[in-house]
Amino acid sequence: MRILEIAATGMMAQQTNVEVISNNIANINTTAFKRGRAEFSDLIYQSQQRQGTFSSDAGTIVPVGVQVGLGVKPAAVARITEQGSLQQTGNKLDVAIQGRGFFVVRMPDGTNGYTRTGTFQLSPDGAIVTPEGFELDPGVTLPENVSDIEINRSGEVFAFTPDNEEPVLSGRLNLATFINEAGLEARGDNMFTETLASGQPFIGLPDEEGVGSLRQGYVENSNVNVVEEVTDLISAQRAYEMNAKVIETADQMSQRVANMR
Repeated sequence: MRILEIAATGMMAQQTNVEVISNNIANINTTAFKRGRAEFSDLIYQSQQRQGTFSSDAGTIVPVGVQVGLGVKPAAVARITEQGSLQQTGNKLDVAIQGRGFFVVRMPDGTNGYTRTGTFQLSPDGAIVTPEGFELDPGVTLPENVSDIEINRSGEVFAFTPDNEEPVLSGRLNLATFINEAGLEARGDNMFTETLASGQPFIGLPDEEGVGSLRQGYVENSNVNVVEEVTDLISAQRAYEMNAKVIETADQMSQRVANMR
């Protein structure tokens, strides 16, 4: 019976759906997290009678035909890249991106990673680094006797020192944009890497056309909406239960056929 296989694909699809929703809810407080959405497509169809074929010698044509679907499969887990709300922290090294763009990070293997998480720290050498200790590209290093830091909307990093009345320009933060941000590969630790689907990065300066601006003393919150996620979770649960009910019905039908005399 095809019913069992079809319903099984439905249950597996809804299991994937619940896993995606669960990951969204788990990361509700993750800085700059972008929620995912499971997308599905139907499987191949079995044609028992093709539409458009001749049904008689008189040239009559079958208008509809008989096609039986074989279930559903996960097609993609799309990343929703809409802007998260900004939360003020007051920390001088917290920098949020308002608009498009990713901070460029130098990874230990020599490649570049990309992140929207701007919760930066200072290394022992005074370099601005990620919480994992990775430096930005290009790197920004502050003087030893820095007393205050100012990062403007355009990414310029100024250091205030007791020896200078005017702030010293220590470097500038760049942002990378991609044609298809959803095509980036998530590597964990809020880090992404480019793929053939994302295209190559376009390095630009913050607050330029097509590139977001920076807000010092802010972090970007997750764009997960709790109400929507709970609603989607309930819908996925109901769909899973209905597919399980189909399997139960198919089992009862099989038993009825087996008990026929």
